[in-house]
Amino acid sequence: MPYRTSAALIIALAVLGRASTAVPAQTPPKLAVLFVVDQMRADYVDRFQSEWTGGLKRMVTRGAWFRQAAYPYLTTVTCAGHATVSTGAFPRTHGIIQNAWWDRDAGRQVTCTADGEAHDISYGDPVKGGDSAHQLAVPTFTDLMRTERGAHVVTLSLKDRSAIMLAGHGADAATWLSESLDRWETSSVFGDGTAPPVKAFLASHPMDADYGRTWERLLPTSHYRHPDDAPGEAPPSGWTATFPHVLKGAGKGPDAEFRAQWERSPFADAYLGSFAAALVESMQLGHHDGTDVLGVSFSSTDLVGHAFGPDSQEVQDMYAHLDQTIGTLLNRLDALVGRDRYVVALTADHGVTPIPEQMTAAGKDGGRLNATTIGALIDTRAGVELGTGHYVARVNGNDIYFEPGMYAKLLAAPKAMDAVLTALRGSAGIAAAFTAEQVRSGTASEDRLLKEAAFSYFQGRSGDLVIVPKPGWMFSATGTTHGTGSDDDQRVPVLLYGAGIRPGTYAERITPADVTPTLAAIFGVTMSQADGHPIKGVLRPAP
Repeated sequence: MPYRTSAALIIALAVLGRASTAVPAQTPPKLAVLFVVDQMRADYVDRFQSEWTGGLKRMVTRGAWFRQAAYPYLTTVTCAGHATVSTGAFPRTHGIIQNAWWDRDAGRQVTCTADGEAHDISYGDPVKGGDSAHQLAVPTFTDLMRTERGAHVVTLSLKDRSAIMLAGHGADAATWLSESLDRWETSSVFGDGTAPPVKAFLASHPMDADYGRTWERLLPTSHYRHPDDAPGEAPPSGWTATFPHVLKGAGKGPDAEFRAQWERSPFADAYLGSFAAALVESMQLGHHDGTDVLGVSFSSTDLVGHAFGPDSQEVQDMYAHLDQTIGTLLNRLDALVGRDRYVVALTADHGVTPIPEQMTAAGKDGGRLNATTIGALIDTRAGVELGTGHYVARVNGNDIYFEPGMYAKLLAAPKAMDAVLTALRGSAGIAAAFTAEQVRSGTASEDRLLKEAAFSYFQGRSGDLVIVPKPGWMFSATGTTHGTGSDDDQRVPVLLYGAGIRPGTYAERITPADVTPTLAAIFGVTMSQADGHPIKGVLRPAP
C-alpha cells in the first residue's frame, strides 16, 4: 500500500500520530547522518566501551547516550526496524511487519521491498526484479527532508532492505550489495540510474581486493570475555569457530564462498565506511543550500551475530573494529563538512538472543521453534473439531496464515478456535497466541504481550493468528536470531552526537521511533504521521 494512495489513511494516521515540529536553530547543521548498526544490543555499549577509542567512544562520551531505549513491538526484524527508525512510526502505522510476509492474493511470500513497477539496476552484470519502499504506508525522514528542505540523500548498506528503508521513496544514491554478493545495485526509483560517483568508487575500490586477508583479533587475547569456541556457533563455509578467519573461499580466487566470508568480517563494514566518506566528498554532501542526509546501515554485525552469537569473541571484535571504522568516518566528516556542521544519530534495528544451546547449558530456558511442526499442530487440532484438512498456508515467524476460507471456518466454530489456541499456548517455547481480531484492537491492552503484538500488526499483511515466543526461543535451525519481544531482541542503543545535541547520559525511556523526529525537530521538519516524538531534553536551544 503506497503511502500516496490513500488520503483517508493519511488523515487517520495523522490523528493517531504525534506531530514532531520545532523551530530550527539559527544555523541548522549542513548534514544529518543516520547510522543503523544491524543487531546491536543495548548492553554492548556497557560491555565493550572500555576497549573503544574511536567513533563509538566519541559518540558515547561526547554525545547523548540513551540507556533505556527499546522497541515496543513483537516482531523485531531488520526491515521493520529500519522502517521504524526512518519513519518514526511503528509497524502498525508504517506497514512493514517483517522482512517478508505471505501475500494471500498471490499465494506466495513477498519481500518488504518488492515492487513490480520498479526495476533494479546493477553496477555490474544485469539483474532481475525490482525493489523500492513503495510498501511503506507513511513518508520517511529523508522523504520530508528532500521535499521540504531540498536535501540530497545518500544511503548505503550490504542489504537492499536496509538501504531502501533509510532512503524512503527517493534518493540521489541508494546502494546495496546483490544477493549473489558479486555486484552492487540500485533501483530505478532512485535517480536516473547508476550514480557516477558510486560507479567511480566501485571501479577504484573492488571488494575482491580483500581476498586472502585474515581477520585476526584486534584486542589483546586477555580482553575477550568469552571462549573462542562455544556450543552452537555456526561459522560460514570455509571457516572454523576459532580465530583466525582467512578470507579465501574455496581457494581458487574470489568466489561466492569468499564473498560470504567477506560480508561476515569487519572488512565489509570498513568498506562501507570508506564508501560513505568518498560519496560525501564526491557528491558534496553538506555543501548544498539545504541540509543533506547520509544514511549508513552496517550489516556485518548482524551476519556475524547470527553465526557466532552475542557471547562470542567474534562479536566483541566486530565492535572494536566498528569503533575504528566510525571514528575514521567521523574524522572525514570533520574535514569535509566541519566539526560543528553535522549531527549524527546511531541506533539499531533490533538486538539478538543468545544461542539456545548456550542458554540451556547455563541452566536457562531456551530452544528452537519449528514452523512445520506448528503448522501440523494447527492442522491436527482444527481437524479434530472441523474435519481433516489442510488449514495452514504458511507459518512465517510469529505470523500464521490460513488457506483461503479456513480461518473464517475456524472463527465460526469457537470450540475449534479455542482448541487451536490452547494447543499453541501449551507448546514448548510459546508464551501466548492471539487471533487477528484480538491483536487488531490490542494497542491499549493491559496485557503486555498482546500490546506488543498489536504494535507489529498491519491489517492485510499480518497473520490470521499471532504467536508470541518465550524469551530464549526462536525460529532458527542453527546459530541464533531475533524477532521476538524479549529484552534481548527489543533493547538497543540510541546515541546522538554533534550540532544541536546536548551531551550526557540519559535514563529516559524512549524508542527508536523517537530518533528521526528528534533530528526533524532540529531542522524544523514536521513528521506528523510519526508515533515517536522529539526528545526535547537532548536538544540545545536555538541561539
